[in-house]
Amino acid sequence: MVESRHKVVRVDKTIDRDAIKEEREELAKVNAELVLAECTTESETIEATKDADAVLTMFGQMTRRVMEASPKLKVIVRYGVGYDTVDVDAATDNGILVVNLPDFCLKEVADHAMALLLACARKVVFFNNLTKQGYWATYREMLPLVSIYGQTLGLIGCGNIGRMVAKRAQCFDLKILGCDPYVDKSLAKEYGITLVSLPELLKESDFVSVHTFLNKDTWHLVGEKEFRQMKPTAYFINTSRGSVVDEAALIKALQEKWIAGAGLDVFEQEPIDPNNPLPKMDNVVVTPHYAGWSDAAGQRQRMQVGQEAARVLSGHWPKNWVNKAVKPKVNLVMGD
Repeated sequence: MVESRHKVVRVDKTIDRDAIKEEREELAKVNAELVLAECTTESETIEATKDADAVLTMFGQMTRRVMEASPKLKVIVRYGVGYDTVDVDAATDNGILVVNLPDFCLKEVADHAMALLLACARKVVFFNNLTKQGYWATYREMLPLVSIYGQTLGLIGCGNIGRMVAKRAQCFDLKILGCDPYVDKSLAKEYGITLVSLPELLKESDFVSVHTFLNKDTWHLVGEKEFRQMKPTAYFINTSRGSVVDEAALIKALQEKWIAGAGLDVFEQEPIDPNNPLPKMDNVVVTPHYAGWSDAAGQRQRMQVGQEAARVLSGHWPKNWVNKAVKPKVNLVMGD
């Protein structure tokens, strides 16, 4: 048996051991061994990764202490678009590439954001539950029931996913506003997005949908001040990260009717605390952080994670890395 040249560790609190076929196949091409490590503490993660050449992680916390204890570590590949579970500055300081997957589930998240918007506007879940309980609502009881066409959708974040949402929203005859200090104006215009300030977006929108990364600049980006600027008839949609929103302020906004309702796939604490009032509210639609998921997306995700790790371990730059200022521990060349 040929000894593996590279050790790759998958680190997470729980790992589906029946769903790692794609990663193993891609890593085998560069003679890399995949080791699974279910870790719940920083110390356990340090022990699991101390001799790793690469780490694959979804929710595992990759801290500075973990990285400093892993002298061979060259790359951390995140199973997802966001990378808030990785200390990117620490990785850069230690010559470790941080890789994410910015495009594996764009359409799924965009579809889910629109599904939440439609479910909120049409009160689908509320009337589904009533009907299944044997109660046939009258038209008068359905009011207020907003139209979707001709309304305004405000996108906080106009990156890849935000623009996909805009494309779908146009099919419903929604006017689209956007707030994003980094998006190219001509690109926003191409997708039918009119760029405005955040206060103007909140004031004018009938639906507000969040599509931004979670980092120190976007933590609690939407709070009490922002919810007070929204229309009392507006709905708030979040498929990005729970902590982009001050959840206590959102709960207050819903309880005190500053806004009409919300569609949420993400929360500050996941799984949701049983005492969290959001799932119990009739004007809130909740799903368990699965906006980016489908059978096809899952397969793409696993394959791309394996491919990105394999690229770095074979001496090539990955297709996408977050910390552009990093000086890798090994010399890398462009291209496969």
